[in-house]
Amino acid sequence: MRRPAAAPAAVEMGAETTNERPLTARGPRRQGAFAASGRARAISSYAVGAMDDAIDRAAALVRSARRAVAFTGAGISTESGIPDFRSPGGVWDRYDPEEFSFPRYVASADARKKMWRWGLELYPALVAAVPNAGHRALAELERVGRLRCVITQNIDELHQRAGSREVIELHGTAMRVGCLSCDREFERDAVHARIEAGDTDPHCDCGGILKPKTISFGQPMPQAEMARAYREASDCDLLLAVGSSLVVWPAADVVPTAVHHGAKLILINLEPTPFDALADVVVRGKAGAALAAIAAAVRA
Repeated sequence: MRRPAAAPAAVEMGAETTNERPLTARGPRRQGAFAASGRARAISSYAVGAMDDAIDRAAALVRSARRAVAFTGAGISTESGIPDFRSPGGVWDRYDPEEFSFPRYVASADARKKMWRWGLELYPALVAAVPNAGHRALAELERVGRLRCVITQNIDELHQRAGSREVIELHGTAMRVGCLSCDREFERDAVHARIEAGDTDPHCDCGGILKPKTISFGQPMPQAEMARAYREASDCDLLLAVGSSLVVWPAADVVPTAVHHGAKLILINLEPTPFDALADVVVRGKAGAALAAIAAAVRA
């Protein structure tokens, strides 16, 4: 895949860490198909309403859905203190993402040492983070049978820590480490302790290179997770897209895939997304407050 021109991918963390293409590579063609079908035109006149009205209508869609699925991005985790990679002032304003590409990581001990040094700063922040109201609301919706699963771009495992059981991690996890040779996995704590003790380029007992179980630029997307995500998107009758800019592919394709197969769409994000015109409800606000309010309205 080509390297994103405007929003390069991370080796770990950030809800959109990947080797994916930017929306401009496919978005206009996909949206054009919906415009031809009339749905984009019908919804494009929808003005983002008052928060209470949007929450009520979103809750009504959740109550009526039988196969709801959530799709989450960085916006839900930044509320737990997780660094944002792509926004102005984010991590990529301080680091060159090209230095963390998968081919360079495999080929260069210096690149690996730099990534692990960065991990000394990042990993403690991931460990210290706690699930927020948004994570807890999605876990509650799953627990009461209102949500089938969460498809996430995030790698912090906050959904699981909040109680979500069906989580599809498109970009892996930063909380575990894997051997690139024998596929053995390790808890990140153990490898982190080795680095703190001076092992600047940790290897497996078999001699293989160790790497966080995240998806880096230049590394294939996980086939099983991608296949399951598209199956869930194709089969759901409601998709809640939360805290994602929806500008990076192929993860962003979950949204038009769901709509193409007839699903209703709720978008929750602080900023506009390229798919606002396809949404049945747009909630312009923070993920935690919006999801908590929707879950409360569903309970009422």
